[in-house]
Amino acid sequence: MGALRPWHIAVLVVVMILLFGAKRLPDAARSLGRSLRIIKAETKSLADDDRDLAGKADAQAGYQPYPPQQPTQQAPQQPPYQGTVQQPPYQGTVQQPPYQGTVQQPVADPVQRVREN
Repeated sequence: MGALRPWHIAVLVVVMILLFGAKRLPDAARSLGRSLRIIKAETKSLADDDRDLAGKADAQAGYQPYPPQQPTQQAPQQPPYQGTVQQPPYQGTVQQPPYQGTVQQPVADPVQRVREN
């Protein structure tokens, strides 16, 4: 709901043609485009004027927009590694020692577990 469907646009075009006539619509569109260009140019010039005025006020007050950049020192480059990594050959199998403790069997009845403790 609320989205424009193609038939909404078609109805709008038909109403515009009926209200203004087919000859006046191109002229209206042209004048609308000119108006939008003028508004865009004026807003851009206002923003530039504001930026210029702010820069002049900062210069009179002695402010700088950003501190001067200090040159950064680069870390010394290490030469690329040219050798190979030698790993000792595998000498057998890994054996785990046998388990020396006892394994408790799970108790099926929780009440019996409480009685045992």
